[in-house]
Amino acid sequence: MDSNSVLRNAVAAVIAFTAIGGASVTPVMAEEAKGVHLGVWKMRVQVPARRTRQAPAKIRSKAYAFRLVTRHTWSGQQFQCLDSLWTRESNWDHRAYNQGSGAYGIPQALPGSKMGYVAGDWRFNPQTQIRWGLRYIKGRYGSPCGAWGHFQSHNWY
Repeated sequence: MDSNSVLRNAVAAVIAFTAIGGASVTPVMAEEAKGVHLGVWKMRVQVPARRTRQAPAKIRSKAYAFRLVTRHTWSGQQFQCLDSLWTRESNWDHRAYNQGSGAYGIPQALPGSKMGYVAGDWRFNPQTQIRWGLRYIKGRYGSPCGAWGHFQSHNWY
């Protein structure tokens, strides 16, 4: 055995000892640790980080609203009414602004600052806007289908 292989085995043993947390190290474990260490090193150098794709904001907002609607013990039909209503109002855009009326956000609150009693981030957080919108609908119309029916007959809710 030459001096380089002795040195490699010694370094692998130290790496394995550190990785295992001080347990006794066998020559086989030292070789496995050396392979893992080299594999990790090469992988970090050669393989670019994998990017995760996030669903578009509109889909995330709808998923969040669906969870809240079902928590209110409303049916899937109620969510369909809500989807129709907020698609017509803002197309689920949390930055939607109506120049004519000043309504803002997914539920098109008028004025938008009314959503501030739910949370101070109402301008840029779709979840805050959705929570406010569902509270408003429940208090004023009883359900999303009630709000949708009013919208269909009056073109506002």
